[in-house]
Amino acid sequence: MDAIKKPEDVASVDVHAAKDLLGSGHRYLDVRTTAEFKKGHVDKALNAPYIKSEKNPEFLTQVASLCKKEDPSIVVCNSGGRALRACVDLRNAHVTKLEGGYSAWVDEGVPGDKPLEELKISCKFR
Repeated sequence: MDAIKKPEDVASVDVHAAKDLLGSGHRYLDVRTTAEFKKGHVDKALNAPYIKSEKNPEFLTQVASLCKKEDPSIVVCNSGGRALRACVDLRNAHVTKLEGGYSAWVDEGVPGDKPLEELKISCKFR
């Protein structure tokens, strides 16, 4: 499969499909900032911030230290924008973006590392 070259080439899945993929061995690569990650994340999530105060120049190096290029991964940010750009930068046919991001994950009631109500407060849900 050709490398991802533009945003429209990035595959996306919904929360339920992502949960199934995680159960079959995909990694959950969270590209939110370290502060966002600490507020709440999915169990066994890997964190490599895509943007700190600006685009993280060490992003690709950090991802490479967390997983191999051939490891299938679900790439997630808070709502999808950073994950999309991260997928394009990764140029890896084995990455899939979670549609709606971590916000959608929490909104669907899928467990994370903190109780659902605490996550909704920290993510500023309605």
